[in-house]
Amino acid sequence: MTAAPEARTQPRSRATALVHGVAGAALDWVRDNRAGFELPDDVLEPHTDVNRTMKPLGELAQLCTTVRRRSHPDDPHRTAAAALVRFAWEQVREGELLLDLARNEPFATYPFEIYAAFAGEGLRHEGFERLAAVVATTRCWARTEQHANRELGLLNSERRVGVPPHTAAEPVLRRTWLGGLSEPWTFERSSGYALTHVVFHLTDWGNAPHRMPHDVAGYLGTWLPAWIDGCFENGQWDLGGELLAVAACLPGPPPAELVETCWPVLAAVQDATGAVPETGPPLVPAGGARPDGEAEREAPVEFLNCYHSTLVTAFAAALTLGRNGAADPGPDSGGSV
Repeated sequence: MTAAPEARTQPRSRATALVHGVAGAALDWVRDNRAGFELPDDVLEPHTDVNRTMKPLGELAQLCTTVRRRSHPDDPHRTAAAALVRFAWEQVREGELLLDLARNEPFATYPFEIYAAFAGEGLRHEGFERLAAVVATTRCWARTEQHANRELGLLNSERRVGVPPHTAAEPVLRRTWLGGLSEPWTFERSSGYALTHVVFHLTDWGNAPHRMPHDVAGYLGTWLPAWIDGCFENGQWDLGGELLAVAACLPGPPPAELVETCWPVLAAVQDATGAVPETGPPLVPAGGARPDGEAEREAPVEFLNCYHSTLVTAFAAALTLGRNGAADPGPDSGGSV
């Protein structure tokens, strides 16, 4: 018997409300903990670890630009994400700090890629772009040795900044684990993170799903449910969240079954403050102890152990809501914040 229309739409409505609530809680946590993204005074010194300074800030800028673009103009998520992008832009002194980094390391790609996140939002620095335009014409820039998935990231950044691409994307894609349509049973943590970023770079972080090749989209549509289930079964919440984002980067909305099955699992590991752990046992929810005697995680969770997974959760939720029609970014899908 065919279900009545209201019976078919009710589960999607519940799932949409759940995803929206998870996104809001995650953004609240990021806002309340934004001091963790602040750059130290010695950020330009050689001894400073960019993985603990520039990397988190760049991820904040990149993921929140997508949350802003994929959220409805009236959604508070859009306002919250825009405020976080402005905060990140202030931290890099409206591009001046990135220019300083590029002068110190002209052939390092990370200042360029961080700048590209802002450029995609209309936040630009004339001096940085003048230097980048010169560096990008060198033989060294075109021959920087890096993994194929990282090279796709650079190509997408070149597109955003307006620098001519140093090579074609298709041959680079086909050198990746995902582009080669590798045997699905060879999926593991390292190949998982590589494939998620291949998808993010190909689709401009979910804003251009039409760029996904048909064979790659079909392969992902077949195997993503099993991979996400495996990640969640093993407490790999960060990678599982990235795979949920990948599902929302494919042409067409994510399958209803995937949304209704997987998002409640991720919601269950989000704590009362909105934080989501990268790995391991779930955080203690607002209601108290975990069922079945499951070990509780000590609180509060450290910033570096949950900032990325919490950002990824908000990012994946915004993409999921936008592709399911719960959020319509309208004609202003880009522009300044």
